[in-house]
Amino acid sequence: MGWSISDIPSLRGLTAVVTGAGGLGYETALALARGGAEVVVAGRNPAKGEEALMRIRTAAPQARLAFEQPDLASLASVAGFAERLQLRGGGLDILINNAGVMAPPTRRTTADGLELQFGTNYLGHFALTARLLPLLRQNGRARIVNVSSLAHRRGRLDFADLQAERSYKPFQSYSDSKLAQLVFTQELQRRSDANGWNLLSLAAHPGVATTELIANGQGAGSLMGRIMGLVEPLFSQSAAAGALPTLYAATAPEVRPGGYYGPDGLGEMKGAPKAARLASTVKQPQVAARLWEVSEQLAGVRFG
Repeated sequence: MGWSISDIPSLRGLTAVVTGAGGLGYETALALARGGAEVVVAGRNPAKGEEALMRIRTAAPQARLAFEQPDLASLASVAGFAERLQLRGGGLDILINNAGVMAPPTRRTTADGLELQFGTNYLGHFALTARLLPLLRQNGRARIVNVSSLAHRRGRLDFADLQAERSYKPFQSYSDSKLAQLVFTQELQRRSDANGWNLLSLAAHPGVATTELIANGQGAGSLMGRIMGLVEPLFSQSAAAGALPTLYAATAPEVRPGGYYGPDGLGEMKGAPKAARLASTVKQPQVAARLWEVSEQLAGVRFG
């Protein structure tokens, strides 16, 4: 038997933020709340957020919950959300950067003019983490978990065209954004170690999980979306199972700094959490340093 939610230690006294109110985000928030953490569910759809809170309270009547409505596709909205969290008082122990968008068939942009997937999946979370750094440092050894994807292995970081203005391919841009998340994860750990921020920067991927990302996503009608829709039932696992690597990264005592976790089954598609395989680009500090510099400029934030 592999690791399961029954192995989550007591989280009483801890505060967690989970971006994304459906699918993996919901399952992650539910498990953290059941473990005793105070959980802020953050999503841009208030109806979905309130539904998530209601379902969690039904499953865990003692849960301490709140909903906030940041839009990760707006840097101003991210800044406002971070400011509201700081006004709540207390530190932040767990930040789950989970929310995302997958493969719009045509190139779309955020409120700040960035390619939607890069801006939402990666840069919005980069900016959020930077703005929450004082809260993350307050209680000591806080964990940041970036939810990436198997797709990161086909990603690339073309610094001459990060926003896919010259050539937009839906799933390529999705893969690029997930690669950026992992590069960020590694660099954040390096900088935390160098600057004494006392953070655990981690990442996870769900394997192939049955969530709304493909079923309801903008890319559902694309060729790749239709193929994944056919293949998914054969090789996928539930959203609850897909959330396990994230929960492992967020709570297991034995995780290592900068660790990346995914399912232990064939091709990392499903199974219990284990250390996952990283693309070689993730391990290149010079690429990470350049992405960090560009990201601070684009997001208008500085760490530390």
